[in-house]
Amino acid sequence: MSRKIACMAGLTIGLFGDASFAEENKDQLQLEAMTITSEFDYESATGPVDGYQATRSASATKTDTAIRDIPQAISVIPSSVLEDLNTSDVERALDFAGGVSKQNNFGGLTLYEYSIRGFATSEFYKDGFSANRGYPTTPDTANIERIEVLKGPAASLYGRGDPGGTVNIVTKKPQAEAFTKLQASAGSWDQYRTTLDVNTPLDQQGDLLSRVNIAVEDNNSFRDHVGSERLFIAPSFSWQIDPDTQLLVETEFVRHSSTFDRGIVVPTMNKSGLSRRTFLGEPNDGDIDNDNNMIQAALEHHLDETWSLRLASHYKQGELSGFASESRPLNADGHSVNRRYRERDNDWHDSVTQLELRGLFDSGDWQHELLIGTEYENYRKNERVTTIAGSPYAIDIYNPIYGQPKPDGARSGSDFYLLVKSQALNLQDQIVFSEKLRGLIGARFEHVEQQIDDYAANASSEQRHDEITYRSGLLYQLTPEIGVFANASTSFKPNNGLDARGKAFDPEEGIGYELGFKTELFDDRLSATIAAFHIEKENVLALDPSTDSSRAIGKARSQGMDIQFAGQLSDAMRVIGAFAYIDAEVTKGDANIPTGSSLLGVAKRSGSVLAVYEFQDGLLRGSDIGAAYSYVGDRSGEAGTDFELDAYQTLDLLAHYKASENLTVGLNLNNIFDENYYERSYSSYWVAPGAPRNFSLSLSLNL
Repeated sequence: MSRKIACMAGLTIGLFGDASFAEENKDQLQLEAMTITSEFDYESATGPVDGYQATRSASATKTDTAIRDIPQAISVIPSSVLEDLNTSDVERALDFAGGVSKQNNFGGLTLYEYSIRGFATSEFYKDGFSANRGYPTTPDTANIERIEVLKGPAASLYGRGDPGGTVNIVTKKPQAEAFTKLQASAGSWDQYRTTLDVNTPLDQQGDLLSRVNIAVEDNNSFRDHVGSERLFIAPSFSWQIDPDTQLLVETEFVRHSSTFDRGIVVPTMNKSGLSRRTFLGEPNDGDIDNDNNMIQAALEHHLDETWSLRLASHYKQGELSGFASESRPLNADGHSVNRRYRERDNDWHDSVTQLELRGLFDSGDWQHELLIGTEYENYRKNERVTTIAGSPYAIDIYNPIYGQPKPDGARSGSDFYLLVKSQALNLQDQIVFSEKLRGLIGARFEHVEQQIDDYAANASSEQRHDEITYRSGLLYQLTPEIGVFANASTSFKPNNGLDARGKAFDPEEGIGYELGFKTELFDDRLSATIAAFHIEKENVLALDPSTDSSRAIGKARSQGMDIQFAGQLSDAMRVIGAFAYIDAEVTKGDANIPTGSSLLGVAKRSGSVLAVYEFQDGLLRGSDIGAAYSYVGDRSGEAGTDFELDAYQTLDLLAHYKASENLTVGLNLNNIFDENYYERSYSSYWVAPGAPRNFSLSLSLNL
């Protein structure tokens, strides 16, 4: 990765070395200083989005910045998309980000992995804090304001992570006006969900505000014997201590139980006889319990009109436990699989503290927005997975017979403790060189200590890493409607776990380049970004089917382009969509995962579009109808083999009737052509089928 430093240094020198742009139109530069943050006053980076088109974001810079001024591709999916689709599935929203692929979901328990621009990641963030340490439950949409996907490496801002991109979820914050909103839905296979959003000012001045979001779910599934229950409570409070100081406290409490469901085994022959409903576990295994608690607080103080200080802290704790019978590869008879009976007992704790100084200043004719941040994290995880041996415990994939005696023999498995401590210093400067030219540079120094105690193998490992990651970009506004941008950035992430020899994996390192343009059409009603990218990564982990363990495959590369758009085509028509072409493959492999192998689960072509027409007049005023189309191409279903998942496409329809100012009734019809497809896989014997044709009814009531 030595050349990444030269590449970043060259771009940074170019950024500062040519001051000729600053000599143009000096008079206009003073006007720009006055309007740089006021062009879109109607929207904040953490507040609601009007329709589908977001104009500001904090995920890309940790400052409230106009998206058109950020020299990097970023997708924003507002909560209105989730509401129109009547879904509590965060991954459904990510379909409209472009280049985001479904990966291992850990038996349906969590948003365990997904990939952006070809590279899988288990990282996502909430309000700038890492939210996916351990095995937390899938984020609940009840308190999600918007989901933002920053494309490309972002380690200089967020720290250790993957180079494909970063997802940051912005949660709902207390508002000045009181309101209460009740939503309820019921759908196919006895799926029920109710949410309540109560926002209440606690004093007459509006300095003390509160908001609580509650969600209750009781769901069965199209999969036989599979179901889940969830209780989600998220109280939050904000206090305007004085005109310059604000405190925000947010909490989440989740109690989630669900069937551990690895999906189905896909045989090479007689696929037509395989039912997508078939459950290969045991109905009497019971549920896996996944309980999570979180609290975070942020204190922000404005030192003066241009400088502010932010101190924030985040703590979460979780536990996951239960039993499950998990399928293995297809037996030689072609119709049965053996199973492992396993017990899981995991817990984790994660605490993060951030201190950031932000400010505006001028250097000559250049204007700067500076961010200086420090971060400390302490993450601990105990993980125990016990396999209980005994009888063959096999099951027929075409005619499953349940109720077999549980294995009750020798116990083996993994039992380890993971401790990760990190300290970081990050610097970022957003620069206005001229009316048309903007730049961004950033760097982060991170010290990471990782300790793994493997009690089952009586082995331990320690790693220490000091890493500097970089980021730089330029954006030139060709016309008022079109801006061209380019950037380069690096990534770094220690690999958790031990290889088959009990040794710690080398850390992953990546570098990415991006070139594209942003445009705003129809009097700024519709915004679009088109970007080409090239990303390289070293020490990528993948599943080795021969040992059923992870291994570092060497090097991988992903390149391609993606397109994203959102906005109002007219007063009546809102639209959001994305398309991606991704060529991702192993560039340095081995005998098990050869060079040239496609990266798991990444389709070369994929895309989605959601369009909704809202009636403007007459009896249907405020009501709407719409459709959502999704396409996912062929993709690898198992690392290092020729097993593939076929391409699929789905069409969903939706309609909402606004019965009154306070009551709306909705109907969603999903997969109306009943496409039979596989949504994701981890291997040929852990394949998740997509849901068949289904419907849901919803009711939204403003109280």
